[in-house]
Amino acid sequence: MVPEQTGSRKRKAPVVEAGAGSSSSQSLATAGQGEGLLLPKKQKGLAERRSVVHYLKGREVCAGGCANLRAFEGKLRTYAVHRLPELLTERQLALGTLNKVFASQWLNTRQVVCGTKCNTLFVVDVQTGHITHIPLMQDRVPGVARSEMASGIHAIQLNPSKTLLATGGENPNSLAVYKLPTLDPLCLGDRHGHKDWIFSIVWVNDTVAVSGSRDGTMALWQVDPDMFCGSTAWHNDGRLPEYVHICPRDIEVIPRANTNPGNRKVRALAFSGKNQELGAVSLDGYFHLWKARNNLSRLLSIRLPYCRENVCLTYCDDLSLYAVGSQSHVSFLDPRQRQQNIRPLCSRDGGTGVRSLSFYQRIVTVGTGHSSLLFYDIRAQKFLEERSVPSSDSFPGSARRKLKLTCGRGWLNHDDLWVNYFGGVEEFPNALYTHCYNWPEMKLFVAGGPLPSGLHGNYAGLWS
Repeated sequence: MVPEQTGSRKRKAPVVEAGAGSSSSQSLATAGQGEGLLLPKKQKGLAERRSVVHYLKGREVCAGGCANLRAFEGKLRTYAVHRLPELLTERQLALGTLNKVFASQWLNTRQVVCGTKCNTLFVVDVQTGHITHIPLMQDRVPGVARSEMASGIHAIQLNPSKTLLATGGENPNSLAVYKLPTLDPLCLGDRHGHKDWIFSIVWVNDTVAVSGSRDGTMALWQVDPDMFCGSTAWHNDGRLPEYVHICPRDIEVIPRANTNPGNRKVRALAFSGKNQELGAVSLDGYFHLWKARNNLSRLLSIRLPYCRENVCLTYCDDLSLYAVGSQSHVSFLDPRQRQQNIRPLCSRDGGTGVRSLSFYQRIVTVGTGHSSLLFYDIRAQKFLEERSVPSSDSFPGSARRKLKLTCGRGWLNHDDLWVNYFGGVEEFPNALYTHCYNWPEMKLFVAGGPLPSGLHGNYAGLWS
């Protein structure tokens, strides 16, 4: 839990101290009994120029272009990234009877778009809690079994310019693309595409998206709006505006592993803009690297150290590092290094698995299957710890507790299955299937639902 903040506890603004110089010119002087130590004018000036106050004053007079201010702004952001998790407090959001939020993305400073297991696409206003449902696009040729639709929407991604949103259609095998900010339908990839559920989507650039499916394939889609002028469009009995039906530009099959040839399902994707490469994780315990341009070409495949339930993947451009979440660990991969020098981290959270991952600078945020968020410093190779206030009972060098944010109860449907198969247990931990940061506003949206597949429920919370 987040430690309680008392009113008397003050947080000092960070000041970057000046480096040491010669001993003769930097002697400290005292002025009067009881007064603090004073710095010489030169050293005092350096300290002022590296203080938060000086930075804010410089920004007020349009000095933001100064290299020193930009450097200090970077240090301030790094400091905030490390301190923010402990300062976050939760406000739960009511989602009614929706079942398990699998995917989420910020649309703007107050709206988050979400997809659920019950195949619902909606936008929630995190300030008012108001929910707006977005109609799903339908295949040109209907006939998808209702059981297939129960798999839900597993992926939502915005393109780099935030003008397009890619997600699933009413048929979970199809790729749906909406225009932003209006969320008008643009196109549906339902022709010659996937034969099973789409689990993950990434954008290679503003007009090219790649989807990964449970059928063991990856599809590359060209979704440039200018291409669709004059194309054949279709609408659903007047319920939706017209949209175009498209087929993939390229489709590639994940190579079969000898260990488990029937389980090559593509579970997660992550894109490296710096290298123009695409990482893919399959449920048979492999990581695959692809070059992504106008088509997909495989570069290599690596056997993962932990092979059970590899369900999430993220990438950090700054560190050139992929992170893979499994049942009990997060593994780090640099495809260009033969030997990995960053040891895997263990979630140590009841064996319920890592369900969502994200990188920001050198901090990895881990959403677990046991209602908790953990924060790992990749360079220090340790979890962030609580900054507890020293007490008279503490002693130097005493261990601090790992920082863990525990989410609220959410909503659980008390149906017959809950009574008959789970004994009417009143409370189940929520799996945190998705989380996304809004760093300019210092906010974190977290959502999910009960981990057992048969249970119906949801959780959503704004941490700020």
